[in-house]
Amino acid sequence: MDNFSPNRRNVVDITDLNKFLTKMYGLMTLAVLLSALTAWLVMTVFAQQFTAFMVNNRWGMWLIILLPIILTLGINFNATRSPGLCQFLLILTAIVYGITFAFIAGAYAGTDIATAFVSSAGVFLTMAIIGTFSHRDFTRLGSYASTALIGLIIAMLVNFFVQSPMINYLLSIVAVIIFTALTAWDAQRMKNIYIECNGQVSSNGLAVLGALQLYLDFINLFINFLDIFGSSNER
Repeated sequence: MDNFSPNRRNVVDITDLNKFLTKMYGLMTLAVLLSALTAWLVMTVFAQQFTAFMVNNRWGMWLIILLPIILTLGINFNATRSPGLCQFLLILTAIVYGITFAFIAGAYAGTDIATAFVSSAGVFLTMAIIGTFSHRDFTRLGSYASTALIGLIIAMLVNFFVQSPMINYLLSIVAVIIFTALTAWDAQRMKNIYIECNGQVSSNGLAVLGALQLYLDFINLFINFLDIFGSSNER
């Protein structure tokens, strides 16, 4: 029997569903706040120590790049089997991304960072609400956005060698559109997965998995909004 079939209609206690959504969005919010706090600490309190570490340990940059990928895969493969471990991995992922944001933020003005954060928060909140409460099926939208994301990654790799500011600016706009759609889809998808599972898997594990997906949507919105506002001010 397919536990994730869209044709199945399960009766789910609304209280349990609300608890699941609250935990998922709570973990996602915690991850965002941890990333912001980590970035601030790296840029201010531990700026000298961190700079010295990166200068003396060239492998540190590769660690910052590869570690989030490894942690993300670990959460995806173990979320429903070891939810407690995956909550820790989510926190660790947020901290590592916070270190990455410290690098990125150093290239932008404070006003650009604030504007990008408010914009990404507004878009994310709007699309998460739509995805959670809308009766419209966003499966096709999510499929289109996922396909477009693959094309976007390829285009970004090409532009890495071309180094065109205009292409980078346009790709950032496309990325915002893609992750706006993915936010609504992921919000609806995680809600539907919880309903379809009907208690057969760990709700805490699903909450961690959903929090990770939504966290990644948010930080990609933020990074690309930051690139858009930063590029606009350079014109």
